[in-house]
Formats: sequence, structure tokens, C-alpha cells
Amino acid sequence: MNNNPIVIYHNPRCSKSRSACELIAARGINAEVIDYLKTPPNQDELRGLLKKLGMKPEELVRRGEAVFKEHYAGQTLSDEQWLEALVAHPILIERPIVVCGARAVIGRPPEKVLELLEHDD
Repeated sequence: MNNNPIVIYHNPRCSKSRSACELIAARGINAEVIDYLKTPPNQDELRGLLKKLGMKPEELVRRGEAVFKEHYAGQTLSDEQWLEALVAHPILIERPIVVCGARAVIGRPPEKVLELLEHDD
């Protein structure tokens, strides 16, 4: 079991995000929960998250959101432009993101969080 603190970038309106929080709580783990719509990550924080996730900014974008369809659908953006879009519109950030030490996962399905919790850094 990992002793690194757990941080969850959470949207309380999202059922997958709530499920990830419940899975972590059920294991008796006190996680730092960040409501990323109220306290969005800045570009540097997003870069750090993406590095831990092993993803490019575009891969973190929720394409079903109205903001995406209205402003970004069909566009080719650079990594920096996607970072700017994610900071400007945090609703576009895929959720939940669960961070443990140098690793992170997107909790979709929520069971992916268990893999992170069971991994020893």
C-alpha cells in the first residue's frame, strides 16, 4: 500500500468522480479533494498533472461539453493552446484525476483508482 498523499481533482456533480472518492474513502484513506471547477489548476499545475498521467493536453479534453462544441470542435490546437483552453474552461478537464506521488490516473472507470492505490512508487 502506498503512503503518498492522495489528491483528487473532483467535480461533485459527476457520478464517476463521486465513485472514485467513495472508493478511496472506503479504504480508509483521507484524500485532499480539490473541486477543480471552483479552484482550477493553472497551466503549470496542469503540465505537472499531464506528466504524471503520461498524457498530452488534448487527451485530457472532454469533447462532449458544450464549451468544446461551441469553441474547439474541428480545430487543431497546439499543446500550449489546449493548456490555455483547459485553464480558461476547466469544465473541459476530464475527471476525476487522482494523484498519488509521481503517478496519476483518470478515474474512468472508477476502478482505475484502485490500480493507482495498490501501486507502490
